[in-house]
Amino acid sequence: MSAALDYGVQSYCFRHFKDNADVAQKVKDIGLNKIEVCAVHADFNDPEDWKNHVKTYEDAGVSVISIGVQTFTGNPSDKDFFECASIAGAKHISCHFQLDSYAKAIAQVRGWSQEYGIRVGIHCHGGYSFGGQPAVLKHLIGLGGPEIGVCIDTAWALQIGPRQGNPVKWTEDFAGQIYGVHYKDFVFDPDGQWHDTVVGEGTLDLKAFVDGLEKSGFDGMAVIEYEADVENPVPALKNCVEKMRALAG
Repeated sequence: MSAALDYGVQSYCFRHFKDNADVAQKVKDIGLNKIEVCAVHADFNDPEDWKNHVKTYEDAGVSVISIGVQTFTGNPSDKDFFECASIAGAKHISCHFQLDSYAKAIAQVRGWSQEYGIRVGIHCHGGYSFGGQPAVLKHLIGLGGPEIGVCIDTAWALQIGPRQGNPVKWTEDFAGQIYGVHYKDFVFDPDGQWHDTVVGEGTLDLKAFVDGLEKSGFDGMAVIEYEADVENPVPALKNCVEKMRALAG
């Protein structure tokens, strides 16, 4: 199985449910066994407590493959994020940097990445976010690579518009630098407002994107993400899994 089709789910999909045992069961309910855990479900500045959450997932047969999306600010305590990822055996952290601190933060992150053997993917979070568009991503990766690459969130890439935000083209533009993927999809109103939908049923050309990842040699972390239906996300997430599995034939 290619890395592009070996995926888990983002825990933010289950943000209405705070108990990690409940979240782990829902991961199994949608037919998966891997998760990227976000800060809704853990305090990544408390590695000792995090060990208990990791055991909860392990006992349920769910692997933690990444944590995030974490914001690196240049604070020495951000090293805890790497400690927590290491405790879980995860090899990826999804992250943001900030305009006022990215130079210091990137230097720290590169060192920690080398120390722990964990890659970092900058999560593109739309046109209003620092690091949301390709020129800024290229600059940050140029400062931080090869330890730092991109985590392509397909829906947020689309949000910046088709000329710069085409996720399929990004698989070419960032080939060899794609360390994470969030399979996510939006539909857009005439005024540009976005709405979550099942991946592959909105604006994203899902097959072309997966084909592009495979052509680029993608070997990173991948999860599906769906943020609507907060109180009952399992049915839509099952549909997301079905859409992804159809690509595998």
